[in-house]
Amino acid sequence: MPTYDFICNDCQQRFEVFLTYAEYGKKAVQCVRCQSANVRRRMTKVRIAKSDESRMEAAADDFAGLEGIENDPKALGRMMRKMGKEMGEELPSEFNEVADRLEAGQSPEEIESAIPDLGLDDDAGDE
Repeated sequence: MPTYDFICNDCQQRFEVFLTYAEYGKKAVQCVRCQSANVRRRMTKVRIAKSDESRMEAAADDFAGLEGIENDPKALGRMMRKMGKEMGEELPSEFNEVADRLEAGQSPEEIESAIPDLGLDDDAGDE
């Protein structure tokens, strides 16, 4: 059964209502706090699930022909941020810091010298 989000126009309470498709638009909805019928539907974000393959294909299409991007820190930062969003996962705060610095125009070399152990494990340089 679908969940619909509403806001009460009288008390501003946000609430959810479970309605079947047949009930939606026909069954009266009342505020769960004040019982007012003066409510409006709240539109929420729509999420579309993508497979890993479709995310990687989209990223490849977006970044095809980006030769020389390593010489443009701002473009590199935008690309990193977009790729991070395409991954659909929570990324570490260091990722955002690097992307922010790149978008501000800082070179990868400057970032690496400012944050020397960024993303390295303790034994990563022992090979």
